[in-house]
Amino acid sequence: MPISPHSREGSVESITALLVQSGSGNREAEARLIAKVYDELRRIAKRLMASEKAGHTLQASGLVNEAYLRLFDTPRMEWQSRAHFFAVAAQQMRHILVDHARNRATQKRGGTQCRVTLTDAVASTEDHAIDTLALNDLLDRLEALSPRQARVVELRYFGGLDCEEVAHLLKVSSKTVKRDWRMARSWLRIQLAS
Repeated sequence: MPISPHSREGSVESITALLVQSGSGNREAEARLIAKVYDELRRIAKRLMASEKAGHTLQASGLVNEAYLRLFDTPRMEWQSRAHFFAVAAQQMRHILVDHARNRATQKRGGTQCRVTLTDAVASTEDHAIDTLALNDLLDRLEALSPRQARVVELRYFGGLDCEEVAHLLKVSSKTVKRDWRMARSWLRIQLAS
């Protein structure tokens, strides 16, 4: 479920403040930040993992932990806002799922790959599924055609951000994000059908 920037105004400010403080090396702020964002990151990860193929070896908590390590492994990231943090987290979760799918495919010598259900992101029914590597390839192809549309899909699907949050982050109108979202979903559906 997308998180509305208006429904959590108080936590938006405190998360942003903690991001700034932790970005400048404040370990106490980083510990408080972990406590504030962990549940939200876990909800995003659980939503992503729920659409994975049964028997997937990566768990939601593992996905969150790996994403968090990658987020704070970068030297002194300058966090701009809560939305920026979750956008980068979404990007990291995408990379982790793709890396995991590649490793599994390599281990199985081209066997079945981890699958992701795109629900409303692409499919007209919830039963429509494609593998993680195919989704990643499609997003890379879409990025070559329209970088902003690819970013909208990544932020909406992997990050769980709503249109207003994506618009704020990309510095465009909410109407533009909605149009990009519709066009990207349509393009992805056509690519999946071919």
